[in-house]
Amino acid sequence: MSETKALEKPDIETAALRCVTPLNALHRELGAKLVPFAGYEMPLQYAAGIVKEHLHVRAAAGFFDVSHMGQARLNAPSFEAAAAALESLTPADILGLKPGQIRYTQLLNDEGGIIDDLMAARDADGAGISLVVNASRKEIDFAHITARLPAGVTLEPQPRLALIALQGPKAASVLSKLVPGVESLGFMRGGAFGAGAHTVGVSRSGYTGEDGFEISVEANHAEALARQILGAPDVLPIGLGARDTLRLEAGLPLYGQDIDETTSPIEAGLAFSIGKRRRKEGGFPGADRILRELADGPARLRVGLRLEGRAAARTHMRIADAAGATVGEVTSGAFTPSSTASIAMGYAPTALGQLGAQLAIEIRGALAPARVVPMPFVPHRYFRQG
Repeated sequence: MSETKALEKPDIETAALRCVTPLNALHRELGAKLVPFAGYEMPLQYAAGIVKEHLHVRAAAGFFDVSHMGQARLNAPSFEAAAAALESLTPADILGLKPGQIRYTQLLNDEGGIIDDLMAARDADGAGISLVVNASRKEIDFAHITARLPAGVTLEPQPRLALIALQGPKAASVLSKLVPGVESLGFMRGGAFGAGAHTVGVSRSGYTGEDGFEISVEANHAEALARQILGAPDVLPIGLGARDTLRLEAGLPLYGQDIDETTSPIEAGLAFSIGKRRRKEGGFPGADRILRELADGPARLRVGLRLEGRAAARTHMRIADAAGATVGEVTSGAFTPSSTASIAMGYAPTALGQLGAQLAIEIRGALAPARVVPMPFVPHRYFRQG
């Protein structure tokens, strides 16, 4: 079985491509295996293969093209006006953002389901708010936000910008040579930095569980910066395959698999993203449901599962209780390189989803024993100052 088949693959589309990223020609030059994903032609893997790419990110630094993601700005007369508008759509404490600070949050529907998960960042000068949303949801997100903004506040998509990421324990030493000053950023902080003759937006964030950065750069300058980063001996290009196994080990949900419009942030294990003030005041879509689940507990939970043996769990496989009755289904799963185990995420009734509980996953007609374990499966190594 090939590495690609042995590991969990991202949600590869068969529909016609919408477009390519500014780095498409570079991916081809680097020998990437290109596949349709969220309407874009994206690299699944390069010559090293998914396993080596995954392990390289954990040991050194990996370069990711995430330009398919949606970038936008909220324009308003003041930061407070922009923040209040965004708080009417999400459960995060946006007004409490300090200059340069970033929040992970969710765009919610009226039932408290997750339309998308996103990043919201206050500019380092304190003036505005930038958003990064998922590629497969950006048109939906932008239309939803635009239709609900008050007078004087507008959403401005930023299609001229590319987005690249550098992840791993050597990311800071590599990037600081090209973009001086980024090493001073703390986790979930960002700002504008000089990169040669150009200015780029850099945040110390990412979706691998490792220390790292995401760099927003003008599309026509992206390839030159990418080549500089890839020129460092500690850096390898990384495709969607390894990106998926890295985020699974980090216990991070993927929209469309682990969370969707039927899932609340509490069920999904994302209660940490709901600010203390917002819990007290409410005022966000689905607040009645979400605050009730915070108080009483949800009916089901996203749980981490560790299977016995090497058989890999896959999306939509049945989760069973001790008697063999169906209690849920797998949302993500793989035998991953760093955990050296078969791991999965899925939803189970709260009473059965407690740590240490014994469940089973049906694989090829047989029930494979699985135990509920803490997430992340591999410890996060974010850079936290102090």
